Amino acid sequence: MTTEISHIVKSEEPARYHKPPFYKPIHREVEVFEHAYKNKLPILLKGPTGTGKTRFVEFMADKLNQNVITVSCHEETSSTDLIGRYIIKGAETIWVDGPLTNAIKEGAILYLDEIAEARPDVVVAIHSLTDHRKELYIDKLGVTVKAHPDFMLVASFNPGYQKGFKELKPSTRQRFVAISFQYPSEKDETEILMAETGLAQDTAKKLVNIANKIRNLTELGLTETVSTRLLVDAALLINSGLPKRLSVKVAIVAPLTDDLEITQALTDLCDLMI
Repeated sequence: MTTEISHIVKSEEPARYHKPPFYKPIHREVEVFEHAYKNKLPILLKGPTGTGKTRFVEFMADKLNQNVITVSCHEETSSTDLIGRYIIKGAETIWVDGPLTNAIKEGAILYLDEIAEARPDVVVAIHSLTDHRKELYIDKLGVTVKAHPDFMLVASFNPGYQKGFKELKPSTRQRFVAISFQYPSEKDETEILMAETGLAQDTAKKLVNIANKIRNLTELGLTETVSTRLLVDAALLINSGLPKRLSVKVAIVAPLTDDLEITQALTDLCDLMI
């Protein structure tokens, strides 16, 4: 099982050709991020799935004109995946830096998505980068690498999903500046849908109302509820010509549950509201 890594490079194109990632600030998260970056402080983004954490990182990297390397963590993600490893190439064995080491050396933003999913040795490996030392010890090489002045560590996790399963230790959480993400207000979420997809305001409002209705149905026991990401998917389908009810069913209801009774109940509710 491999660790998914993506690398977004800052744009070198003229400004008139560059379209920055869309992000609507809700509170003062942009200001907090800028000051954390200025003071070389790591950031922890906390919040439910689909509330804009990853988009926020991409937006801030673009705003600061920095590269961002994203690692999607899972239960098999180890410190070796992040730091690097020896590989056999032809008749020789060579060392290949991992995404963490690359980010440290080039001065990129390293984004560890869902860090609580990774193995414990990952958290241990980043501890020296989250305090005054700002360095990484690579035991396989026997060397210590000082972080580039522009390096920044950003991690995210979903406290609600992890509760009772995998939690970040207090000793780790207290090494970060934390920003909490929640679902936007009805007005903000409607504006996000319209800006992201070009959907008409009245239909965007209906989708947001559906989302808020389902989010309040706690008695259904859903593991996850309707995220802004799901609403964007539904809006894109509607805007491209797919019937509204079908768009809502496949983009909002179906991803939430496999329970047939709950699916039918949510489908009936959405059909009435759309």
